[in-house]
Amino acid sequence: MKDIAVWNEGDWIAAIAAVALFAVLVIGGVIATRKSGEFAGHPRGLFVLFYAEMWERFSYYGMRALLVLYLAKFWLFSDGKSNLIYGAYTSLVYITPVLGGYLADRWLGQRKAVLFGGVVLALGHLFMAVEGMHGVTDPAIKQADPAINVFWLALSLIIVGSGFLKANISVIVGQLYGMRDTRRDAAYTVFYMGINVGAALGTILVGYLGETIGWSWGFGLAGIGMVLGLIIFVLGRPALQGNGEPPAPLARKVEWTLYATGAAAVAVIWFLVQYQDVIQSLLIVSGLAMLGYTLYEAFKLPKEPRERIFAILFLIALNPVFWGLFEQAGGSLNLYTDKYVDKGGVPTSLFQSINPIYIVIFGPIFAALWQWLGRKGIEPSAPAKFGLALLQVGLSFLVFVWGAQSVGMAAMTPVLFVFLIYLLQTTGELCLSPVGLSAMTRLAPATLGSFIMGAWFYMTAVGNFVAGKIGEATGGESGEMTKELTLAIYSKIGWITIGVAVVVLVLARFVKKWMHLETLQDRNVSDDLRGQPQAGLEAQEAGIHPSVRPH
Repeated sequence: MKDIAVWNEGDWIAAIAAVALFAVLVIGGVIATRKSGEFAGHPRGLFVLFYAEMWERFSYYGMRALLVLYLAKFWLFSDGKSNLIYGAYTSLVYITPVLGGYLADRWLGQRKAVLFGGVVLALGHLFMAVEGMHGVTDPAIKQADPAINVFWLALSLIIVGSGFLKANISVIVGQLYGMRDTRRDAAYTVFYMGINVGAALGTILVGYLGETIGWSWGFGLAGIGMVLGLIIFVLGRPALQGNGEPPAPLARKVEWTLYATGAAAVAVIWFLVQYQDVIQSLLIVSGLAMLGYTLYEAFKLPKEPRERIFAILFLIALNPVFWGLFEQAGGSLNLYTDKYVDKGGVPTSLFQSINPIYIVIFGPIFAALWQWLGRKGIEPSAPAKFGLALLQVGLSFLVFVWGAQSVGMAAMTPVLFVFLIYLLQTTGELCLSPVGLSAMTRLAPATLGSFIMGAWFYMTAVGNFVAGKIGEATGGESGEMTKELTLAIYSKIGWITIGVAVVVLVLARFVKKWMHLETLQDRNVSDDLRGQPQAGLEAQEAGIHPSVRPH
């Protein structure tokens, strides 16, 4: 234990986070000891899900903050390769929920899917704590260590576990309330807070232990967090009031076949995460197939629904542009911060907590802003908001480059500009993520609702892979990041994205006409695709404000 007299900024931040985590747990204990079926006007099941999801996000984001640093510093991959692996990993995390959600909807039910996903996730995070040889300085020898296969297995388990848990736990939240229950929006706000509280605290505490004491300590804490979330979910089953159960009686043989499918998926992902070029080919082929199918279905529709599909395709096509830049946060920007930012004694990974903290602060403000502008009749359309999002994320990189160059290339970049790049990216995220989810559920025909939502997350996965490719480019031919090349790439992608944003803003009025908002009609509540508004409450991961509801 370090003497408190010699604590630096990182030590104090971690201590404050630990106190905050203790306070959150005390509140949870108070809720758990109450005999009433409700707390603060909501079913106790909501708070069971809040704490289960908080711990899952604690472990996921804590591990994510360390991943690219672990790849570069421990496994000795080049900076470029580390970014590519990171991009492949995060893209697969956004693809597997399609499998997990489908199996839950058809056979398994959300509760068993979450339970299975939680077990797989816990195993994955705990396997991350297994380290190979220490003290090796030759990358070739290091990466020949058999222990690296345990690392690939850990990533694969986390990816598949997230696929079963990610969307399904959010669906159960919706099942606790009637479709016309006025508490639904508030419930998603509470749940959303759990996501971002877990993301912020996990990033700080897991990152602090991983960077100051040892990688296995950080990853081990992430694993413990996932186990705690799993325990809370199991013990809280009575509070779920029977929600999330299989849609029909489930035979034991069928159930174990579904679990075997999940295990088989781990084997497939174990291969894919190591061979990123295969992922790229699959994304291109399946993306073209999805586009072809969407257009095929669109041209069978009458004029207005067909044009709404065109508007959807326009919005979805912008996903990879935004997330390709945004996800530099956990990849190349994380490495740049480690190498070239004056951090003042704060471990690099702790800066990953800035985004979820900003989300907690600005999410409610943006939700209120859209409502206020709506009442004034001047709320921007969904395409215009996408343009504003791209404008802000592009500007964030230009501001960062300017800040780095303003002090001279030989000097360390002031930490202020790390806070500014995350600020602009977060406000951009709040203009795109909730708006996109709302637009998908409003504009998609009922017969294509689930497919369109799957396409939205699919293109988010493409954006994550694009982020990995951009990060790989910052390594140059040698694979090792340089300040000059990284800032040059940041400047280039910043200007390109601002150019795209201007085009989107110009076209927004025409795309809005394709949406035909004036003739949209409410659907029967039985057509409500449960879980859509809340699937993706974290953007990328942290960052959807659920009070923005589709209608």
